[in-house]
Amino acid sequence: MLSPCPFTQWGMHIVGPFPVASGQRKFLLVAIDYFNKWVKAEPLARITEGEVMKFIRKNIVCHFGVPREIISDNGRQFQGRRMQEWCQGLHIKQRFTSVAHPQSNGQVEVINCILVQGIKRRLERVGGNWTEELTSVLWAYRTTLRGSTGESPFSQSTGLRPSYLSSWGRPPIES
Repeated sequence: MLSPCPFTQWGMHIVGPFPVASGQRKFLLVAIDYFNKWVKAEPLARITEGEVMKFIRKNIVCHFGVPREIISDNGRQFQGRRMQEWCQGLHIKQRFTSVAHPQSNGQVEVINCILVQGIKRRLERVGGNWTEELTSVLWAYRTTLRGSTGESPFSQSTGLRPSYLSSWGRPPIES
């Protein structure tokens, strides 16, 4: 499924449980933009309608604007009454896939595997807490070139190459 515009169509899914981390966090709520494959993910202790709405507001609406459509499984945290009313109020169309057939939301399933593998690899190398490694795993994913486009999600979203960032923090040297 492709989106004609960036940040208008998102797929969402819950991954976990993981080993319990600080704050009793053991789930990962993941969202991927269908246009440029930008990923947002947040570790959570509980997966409720309220947590999902807060995630969408904080990680999607406040960063990229109100999406046209969100695709998720038909779990009650995605299709409960409060969530449906909230989405209707923002004019967000909800589409549901069956929990029994998650491959129908394939973009999210692919990124879930990439994130889980990335977290496992980081933990094998550096140890630590999975929630602490999430930022590095997301950065690696966002800055890796995609075969289908030859661009990274970062480049598609910002128009910049990640290597440009290294010079931003230093003022130019004047002689």
